[in-house]
Order: sequence, then structure tokens, then C-alpha cells
Amino acid sequence: MRIAASTYLNSAPLVYSFVQGSLRHRYSFLGDAAPSRCATMLAAGQCEIALIPIIEYQRIPGLRIIPDIAVASKMRVRSVLLAARGPIKDIHYVSLDPSSRTSQALVRILFANCYNVEPTFTERAPDAKVELPEAGEAMLIIGDPAMRLSASAAQRGVQVYDLAEEWRTMTGLPFVFAVWAMREDICEQESEVVRDFLAAKQEGLEMLEEIAAQYAVELELPPDDLLGYLRNNVNYDLDQENIAGMQCYFEMAKQLGLIPEAQSLEFVRREVFTRTIAM
Repeated sequence: MRIAASTYLNSAPLVYSFVQGSLRHRYSFLGDAAPSRCATMLAAGQCEIALIPIIEYQRIPGLRIIPDIAVASKMRVRSVLLAARGPIKDIHYVSLDPSSRTSQALVRILFANCYNVEPTFTERAPDAKVELPEAGEAMLIIGDPAMRLSASAAQRGVQVYDLAEEWRTMTGLPFVFAVWAMREDICEQESEVVRDFLAAKQEGLEMLEEIAAQYAVELELPPDDLLGYLRNNVNYDLDQENIAGMQCYFEMAKQLGLIPEAQSLEFVRREVFTRTIAM
């Protein structure tokens, strides 16, 4: 079975088992730095399961969510940032990273409902080199590039706004960035999938020190800092509080016309493989 997921640090504990752990021979792993391209692969039938930005669940028909697993943040995430020269009230242009459409929508929601500012939004070309924002400009930066910028923003004269922290301030809820989504036409065929993915999550969480050490070389950041990020900034559960944050996000996205409807969440279960949580 083919699975697709981002290769950024924040998803590394969830994919460790499939890349170099106990499940590496059981599934075919397709890695891509951009979460949005993983969703595109799932929509095109190029994989059966993908770790997708949550807004794509509302846009791709026929999906079920694997329960109890997410890439989320209870408070401050550090890897999804809005970088700006100065205060938000002075922002006229916002450049959006194309790799996560969930984060793009979150920026629009915050500007409309929290900041009360109406900038012009543009999307950068995929894989374009990230330059620092100019005066009056802000940039959405996610994943490993955001981690690198966060470590040096003050010295470079850039103010960063942590979007999970901004969301929490506005709503009082955590933010879910990504979930494992499975095509519903294979749910009845693969009764062991949920068991495997929960086991993979557990295996990855037991390997956080090794994962931090591996990424420290690539990101040129201290291993202890990355270990703290994995333990304290990213939350890998899909508990009731995280589900409530996800539902609130979908409702706000609907109000802004970013999705046509806020559809109910359909979950795969271990026992009978169907469950609905009403919105």
C-alpha cells in the first residue's frame, strides 16, 4: 500500500516507522517536502493514504481520517509563521507559501477575524527561494524553513507571529495542521491499517532523540532545540480538544468562502471502520 507524507521535521515521528523503522517493508513510502503535494497524490489516486493538510479533507471527496493521530499544536508551534517587518496593522501584502493550503487559509482567517486588516494575498511559486519581507509585507513560512528563520529572526530585523499561538489567542483552542487520510474504498479491505499507524506513531515518539539528531545536521540547529520542539511544540494526538479546534477552523473557513461546506468528520475505526462525528 502506498502512503505519502511530508518530509519536514514536524511529521518525522509519524513517518519514522515507514521510512526506517519496523514498517518500512510493509508500506511503500512516498515523501515530499510539500504537504499540499501529498494531498494532490491522494486525490489523483497515486497513493492510498496520505498525511494531508486538514483543509484538503473538505476538498477531496471519499476520505476517512485515521483516528488518534495528527500534526497539531496546543499552543505555540514554531514551524508555521507569519514573518513581517513591523506590526500587523501596517501590512498591505501577504505572500503565501504554496506547500500548505491549511496554513494559507489560517492566515486569511486570522486577518479577517482577528487582525481586521485586508491585505492583498499572493501565492509564491512552488519551491521559490524565500526572501525576507520588505516594509509593509508579510510572508507565510512553514516547516523547516520556518524553524531556521525562527532561530535568527530577531538578528535579521524580522518579527514573527506564530500562527498556532495566534489561533489559540483568538479561539482558545489548539490547531490541527494535518491528519492521516485514507481513501474510503479501501477501508473495508485493510483492517490492519489503523493498528499499524497507531503503532507507527508510538514507535516514532519513542525515537524523538534520534530524529532530532538526524535533522539537526540538515537544519543546522542544536539537537536539544529540535528535541524540545518535537516534545513541546508539536502535538501528535487527535483528541477531543484538537477535534474541536479543527471543527472551529472548518466553520471559519466556510464563513470566508474558502470551502463550500464544513462536512462532518468521517473516521476509520479499529473495530467496524466507520464512525461519524457531527459538526
